[in-house]
Amino acid sequence: MNYEEIKRISIRAYLAARGINPRWERGNRGMYLSPLRKERTASFSVSYDKNLWHDFGTGEGGSIIDLVARMEGCSEIEAARRLAIGEHGTLVPIHVEALRTNEPTPSRLTILSDRELTHPALLGYLTGRDIYPAIARTYCREVRYTIGGKEYFAIGFRNDAGGWELRNPRFKGSSTPKNITTLDNGSDTAMVFEGFIDFLSYLSLKANPAPAIDTSVLNSVTNLQKAVPFLARHRIVHAFLDNDDAGRKALARLEESLPSSEVIDQSVFYRDHKDLNEYWQEKRKLVSEEKNSLATPQTPPHERQCQETKRAHLAVQQVPSPVKKRGPGRKF
Repeated sequence: MNYEEIKRISIRAYLAARGINPRWERGNRGMYLSPLRKERTASFSVSYDKNLWHDFGTGEGGSIIDLVARMEGCSEIEAARRLAIGEHGTLVPIHVEALRTNEPTPSRLTILSDRELTHPALLGYLTGRDIYPAIARTYCREVRYTIGGKEYFAIGFRNDAGGWELRNPRFKGSSTPKNITTLDNGSDTAMVFEGFIDFLSYLSLKANPAPAIDTSVLNSVTNLQKAVPFLARHRIVHAFLDNDDAGRKALARLEESLPSSEVIDQSVFYRDHKDLNEYWQEKRKLVSEEKNSLATPQTPPHERQCQETKRAHLAVQQVPSPVKKRGPGRKF
């Protein structure tokens, strides 16, 4: 097989051979949970007719050779060799028609309009992620768009170049141009978030619709360098990036790119969670459970006294384990 023949090997078949199947399909496109990182909303698109893939979360994409190289941690030459010798079983090549540059691509996302965020399904999606709708309305719009001739709607978060980050319960994507979003309050301190859901989570956590310090939302770690000129103006930069490989690499690049700024890694405070939104959801869940427990009927005084007496007798019979105290941290 030559190089062009290898590139025609079906991405769909390759993923299926690895036990990776689409969350949903529409026409000639399938949406998968990204095989390159952990996520809960499918944002990895595969064009079946063009045999190309695109990860909306990282901005990466390409042919099956690029995908195999990324998934298997090898060079493109090695990826092509593995595909050519059939290391992944018998994968059937597909016929890919040459793109005609003078004709519009029907699968292209086109923005139709935007208005105030009011649709119950979108507000319900935000509430399900513990984001306060009132805060979301300050920064987001309800955006109507088309893909493949069909009309959809989503929560839209505008970037500095006029493009939109789009989210709804079944879709995670963006329109062009892709760029960062900045909020300049004239502060010498800034925050940087990987995506707008984490930004809204931070504001919900603080119950504050307007951050007092400057903010940059990357809208993808691939936009990191676009944020550097803005962030370099600040003495301190608080980084709220994901706890995954992409987030750690982005943090390292950020520290390297901002030698005159103090970069504080805030992800250590939600180290047991993938991102800030996941941490915020867990925190809200614990608060809710605590309120529910306090709302339960109280034990009558005479029964409570008997229980306390029994616990006291048991306590003197047991040797407690030493408890190591932890000092305060520099939390956001």
